[in-house]
Amino acid sequence: MTSTPAIDDRELLARLRAGETSAFDAIFRANYGLLVRVAEAMLRERATAEEIAQDVMLELWRRRDGLDVTESVRGYLLQATRNRALNHLRHLAIERRTEPQLIEGAAKSPSTDAGAREGEIEVALQSAIGELPDRCRQIFELSRFEGLKYAEIASRLGISVKTVEVQMGKALRILRVRLKAWLPAGDRL
Repeated sequence: MTSTPAIDDRELLARLRAGETSAFDAIFRANYGLLVRVAEAMLRERATAEEIAQDVMLELWRRRDGLDVTESVRGYLLQATRNRALNHLRHLAIERRTEPQLIEGAAKSPSTDAGAREGEIEVALQSAIGELPDRCRQIFELSRFEGLKYAEIASRLGISVKTVEVQMGKALRILRVRLKAWLPAGDRL
């Protein structure tokens, strides 16, 4: 589905707040697949991505009475999905830190070790991005994940290109420090 006009969003939201299941069904059908894809791109795990998308949709229904959507329904749902996926990644990182360390020299296949390392790096990266200051994180994600140029980011957020440059520099400095253990000497983000 292409972007829904704001009038349709407002109408759907009003019907949803009134408890109309047909409005919820329309929102679900229009957005569920996208939410699963977004979560799966972050988590690299289809089943968990589906659970997160279902949880987001269920929460939409549960909170329909007091729902405060300032932009689009799709934007609201995408942000909720992204936040839940990041929370899941943080939870995995915490679990990993509390697991007992593997005994050095334990037999592992090289491909399993490389795959595990990739997973660890992905979790570390998502966790580090999630801990950036809000504006910094928003600008970093628009640049790196959506591929927007600094001028496009500035225009979208209503800020100067210089502010975008400063915030990107700040984001990259923070990420370099947080991810130092994962970066080979001399590598840059």
